[in-house]
Amino acid sequence: MLALLPHGSRAQSGASAPGAVGLPRGEVFAPLIADPKEPDFLISYLWIRTDSRNSSVGAVGLGQTFGLLRWRGRRPGDGLQLGLSGAVFAQFDMGLPSKDLLNADYLIGFPITYHRGAFSARARLYHQSSHLGDEYLLETQPQPQRVNLSFESLDLLLAGEAGPFRVYGGGEYIPWRVPPDLKPGRLHGGLEYRQPGSLLRIGGVVKARVVMALDVRSWQQQNWRPGWSARGGLELTSARDEDGLGQRLAVLLHLYDGPSPYGQFYPVEITSIGMGAHFRL
Repeated sequence: MLALLPHGSRAQSGASAPGAVGLPRGEVFAPLIADPKEPDFLISYLWIRTDSRNSSVGAVGLGQTFGLLRWRGRRPGDGLQLGLSGAVFAQFDMGLPSKDLLNADYLIGFPITYHRGAFSARARLYHQSSHLGDEYLLETQPQPQRVNLSFESLDLLLAGEAGPFRVYGGGEYIPWRVPPDLKPGRLHGGLEYRQPGSLLRIGGVVKARVVMALDVRSWQQQNWRPGWSARGGLELTSARDEDGLGQRLAVLLHLYDGPSPYGQFYPVEITSIGMGAHFRL
């Protein structure tokens, strides 16, 4: 979802000697800013339009990628890392007094990430399962058709950096899937911008910079219809965070158009706009 680490701070900074380190700080492959399924801590409020209804939705995410073992390169930020990632993404109908849970997606993944110079890559095996909310099932008439959506996927992303810009692209293949008639191919790409330095400083305590991104996914199941996710806004960090490994907060505008990124509703076309607050620990 949100890349709260600058390009130059994916890994521990400083002139560390090459070699293996356990439980490293930071990440080798910077998280994606605009991917709706990037493990992240987020709270967002969205206005969503579909062919059948308009609604206001509260969306939350609880997730993180955790480094297990890293082999550092000769230059700061370079290296190969084995990690573990997990996340829960849930959406609630804010138009109802009970704020019914609509959908929940559970992800767990095992990423292998690499960075050298302006090049980085992420290969990952991950599992996703999706579930409709009980109150939504009980109160919606006629009752919606629940899909037992669960799959394991292999994905690969390659990224290149040029100054404050990063472009990435790749795809994934879903070899194990329920229902079994789901088609296995997906494509994924995007473009990101992170302002060098800072836009402003607040009292010498907090600094802010501009971040913007466009993420595009398409799935063979949806006849390669693309889903466009755009996000942009301000990222805040401590003014004393010299190595880029401190906690971060970003307030971003969210725009989306295309097949729904919410598991149980994947056949539905949606358009949404809203705001989100993203946290990275």
